[in-house]
Amino acid sequence: MIQLSRSEIQALVSIDSGAIEAIRDAYVAVTDGRGNVPPVGYLGFPDSNGDCHIKYGYITGDPVFVVKIAAGFYDNPAKGLPSSNGIIVAISATTGQIVATLNDQGWLTDLRTGIGGAVATFAVCREDADQFLIVGTGTQARFQARAIASLASRPITISVWGRSSAKAEELKADLKEYGVDVAVVDDLEVASRVADVIVTTTPSSQPLIMSDWVRAGTHLTAMGADSPGKQELDRKLVARANCLVVDIARQCLEHGEFAGAFADGLIKADDCTPLGAILSGKVVARRNPTDITIADLTGVATQDIAIARTVLERIPGLKL
Repeated sequence: MIQLSRSEIQALVSIDSGAIEAIRDAYVAVTDGRGNVPPVGYLGFPDSNGDCHIKYGYITGDPVFVVKIAAGFYDNPAKGLPSSNGIIVAISATTGQIVATLNDQGWLTDLRTGIGGAVATFAVCREDADQFLIVGTGTQARFQARAIASLASRPITISVWGRSSAKAEELKADLKEYGVDVAVVDDLEVASRVADVIVTTTPSSQPLIMSDWVRAGTHLTAMGADSPGKQELDRKLVARANCLVVDIARQCLEHGEFAGAFADGLIKADDCTPLGAILSGKVVARRNPTDITIADLTGVATQDIAIARTVLERIPGLKL
């Protein structure tokens, strides 16, 4: 059995073409019958402003399947600790033996989520979209900005908004080290009204983006709502959208960004379009430049399988 530390994992994988293609295929696997994705296990820790997700699954034909424990405790930064942590276990799909433990401390989850968000964004947004707004200043805001900059095939402008201007400036400085330039904005409504793409990355339980702030043609990728009670977008905005994209419908309608609008009867399950079907070319998401589109990403086990497999495939001499 191989045991990999966070630093060893970071030396093997990043926001690179191989990882991007693996995550893209992970979404397709959900819709083409290759993905076996059981319901997510969830533990909430309201007294500690934290939660834990247990995700596991298998992609037909892969040499390994994966079990992942991912924890998010959102007061940790004030204690000098990262907000996310976790571990991935890769198990042989032919013998059941444990192949590797990836003690990534949540880094692979952050990486695959960042890549996944950017993949979804560029799959659905207008081809001429160039004004990108990231809402939030935490770890995922950083990964989204880096992944968006990496996947962009044209010049774009990235702005960031956060409740704390100091944290927003810190994020700006951190991203500069990766060669990503962002502008800090202090008025979320004004920034939302001029954005072509809005990416939300917070654990908010109250809507941050209101419906009347969003103009025709805007795309939104909602990353933050991944457990009950979280919501970043106005439910009226969800109901107003011309296309609702999901990574996996049951999660999005149970505890994702779309859950509130679904519970209120503002949208139906049939209104949701799987991201994998869009990426495989079976479905066209944006039919008109003036469409408002929203992608609700709750995270699926096939992403964890794909990123873990990518790491293991890059270990010299390892045969899966």
